[in-house]
Amino acid sequence: QVQLVESGGGLVQPGGSLRLSCAASGISFSIDRLGWYRQAPGEQRELVAFITRGDITNYAASVKGRFTISRDTRDTATSTVYLQMDSLKPEDTAVYYCAAKTAWKIQPDYWGQGTQVTVSA
Repeated sequence: QVQLVESGGGLVQPGGSLRLSCAASGISFSIDRLGWYRQAPGEQRELVAFITRGDITNYAASVKGRFTISRDTRDTATSTVYLQMDSLKPEDTAVYYCAAKTAWKIQPDYWGQGTQVTVSA
């Protein structure tokens, strides 16, 4: 059973940095990517970044150059996925979710509980 537990959210001033962590366990070989999504109030959930088994990364245009996704794989079933967020803007305020996607699925099928990130002066 895949479990995803996020941590690291909080309140930060514009221009500041935060690092989110996602402890992922129960990762089978059918999981081909781990990623971060976010949802702001009144908005749809959107992809922020993902990283594949081969460490290929992809970013939303709005965060490219400011956010960095990486992972630390401890064994075949356990990974920690990080999202380093720099030069934060008020529009980055959202609940951030860690997600895992099975290879043959189009959308992620496992989600964490979410962590709040608020960028405000």
